Order: sequence, then structure tokens, then C-alpha cells
Amino acid sequence: MINIKFDASGLVPVIVQDFETKDILMLAYMNKESLKKTQETGETWFWSRSRKALWHKGETSGHVQKVREIYYDCDEDALLIKVDQVGAACHTGEKSCFYRKLGS
Repeated sequence: MINIKFDASGLVPVIVQDFETKDILMLAYMNKESLKKTQETGETWFWSRSRKALWHKGETSGHVQKVREIYYDCDEDALLIKVDQVGAACHTGEKSCFYRKLGS
């Protein structure tokens, strides 16, 4: 039986990956409600730690993430969601939030 382990704040980290290219697009957090909405709608919903509110990825930009598969890790305390990304994943306009390299 799956028992996703949410942290003390009620959150679980989520890695979002492009289904086709396998590129890592972003890291976000879900609570039980956003995970449920993601499963019900087939598009990603997250918990914004800064705004302390649910957010539907792409709601204002149109850059939605259509869920293809959801995986959980061996400890049941992290999720991997494979998506078809419409537009950019990053709020900066970059395809991925991981576009900067540390060091030279």
C-alpha cells in the first residue's frame, strides 16, 4: 500500500521531468490537496511555500504540465512526475529551472 510520507509541514518534494526528453524541469512541493488535484485533473498543482497557497502550474502563463506518469521513491517521501510541458517550465521563461551551472 502506498503511504506518501509528507514532512512536518505537510509537504513532499516533487521533481518534474519532461516525459520525452527526460530533462529535469523543476523542483516543487505538494501537499495532500495538490497531489489529489493533480491526479484528478491530469495537470500539475503545487503548494507555494512563499504564498502559502495552492497553485496550478501554467494557470496564468498557459505553460501547463500535462501529467503522463507519477512515481514515488523507495522511502515514499519524494515524487517524480513525468509531464508533457507546454511552453517553458521556469517562471523566467527558460525551458527548465535548472539552466544555470555552478562553477566553471
